[in-house]
Amino acid sequence: MSLDSTYRGTPATAVPSDAHADRLKFNGENSFHRELRRRVDAEFKRSGTRQRDSAQMYLKTAVILVTFALAYVALLLFARHWWQSLPLALLLGTAMAAIGFNIMHDGGHHAYSERRWVNRLMALTLDLVGGSSYIWQWKHARFHHTWVNVDGHDSDIDLGVLGRLSPLQPRRPWHRWQHFYLWPLYGVTAIRWHLFGDFRDMITGTVGARPFNRPKGWDLVGFVFGKLVFFVFAFGLPLIFHPVGTVLLFYALVSAVAGILLALVFQMAHVVEEAEFPVPDETGRQMATPWAIHQLQTTVDFARSNRVLGWLIGGLNFQIEHHLFPRISHVHYPLVARVVEDTCREFGVPYLEHRTFGAGLASHYRWLRQLGQPLVAAAAPLTVATAALTG
Repeated sequence: MSLDSTYRGTPATAVPSDAHADRLKFNGENSFHRELRRRVDAEFKRSGTRQRDSAQMYLKTAVILVTFALAYVALLLFARHWWQSLPLALLLGTAMAAIGFNIMHDGGHHAYSERRWVNRLMALTLDLVGGSSYIWQWKHARFHHTWVNVDGHDSDIDLGVLGRLSPLQPRRPWHRWQHFYLWPLYGVTAIRWHLFGDFRDMITGTVGARPFNRPKGWDLVGFVFGKLVFFVFAFGLPLIFHPVGTVLLFYALVSAVAGILLALVFQMAHVVEEAEFPVPDETGRQMATPWAIHQLQTTVDFARSNRVLGWLIGGLNFQIEHHLFPRISHVHYPLVARVVEDTCREFGVPYLEHRTFGAGLASHYRWLRQLGQPLVAAAAPLTVATAALTG
């Protein structure tokens, strides 16, 4: 895909219930989305499948949490040699990411259960592994899911000066090598949440460039208590049994494993050659397309036939289905995908997919390399102007 076609406007019709009148909005024509929802609902009714409260999901939750607990206890109390500690650390980091991908993610999107308290409990597992379910709700569920790949609105594509993920972002000289150096930096993702990012967001009252409502009452208690619990498990208890250097080393290793997995799944779904990075109209307040079309133009599925990968990452290789139907449990995404793909084909709407995990990684690499080149920086203003004129 050329930079010019990648850059042109997209977007959609649905805005979160908390959105104010001055926020970026989408084109109001959403007949495709209505028909798609009707067909998906009809498929669930025909098959007799519940969209939430799946026995499969409850069993999966138990398996992941037990694995996490056993790996933690074994690493804390029983590992005495590096060849014992290393695989346990890798397993613990993977289980940590799996909690985020599966349990917390469904809970945070109200896709786990029909019961609000169950969803809230599952969302709080993010706090168990060092994040903040409250800040995640703003950063991911509201800002990212509404304005995917829209620079200045989707904070998930904002790496600051470290990287350039969108053509609208300024190019720095060191971005020429970002397709090399960003990969290890992805390992810092979880560490940043644990030790800096969430606290920075709380102090400044912003997520990226966007303001959000700081937590109050029980939400604030949950934030503080969650951080305390995590620090006890990550540092307090380990320091009783192990030297400081060992604790810091294995904290960094476990967190790096989780961080790389979490970052790559996002990047492969949105920061690839095939995904678009749309721009608003000249007023800066209106997108050109409906919300559902925007999701399809900015999101790419990958490795849909890989069941092991899908199980581990909470079905997020079906990222299109997740963005269109975030309140359906991820265990049903393969069923939803058949309906979505058929409907897109019928309506002439693009449905983007990488057949394999490796293809998605390669596309992400090429996109990072393309955005790091001076030519891309020079082409960006012309592309913006073209998008505005063709709006």
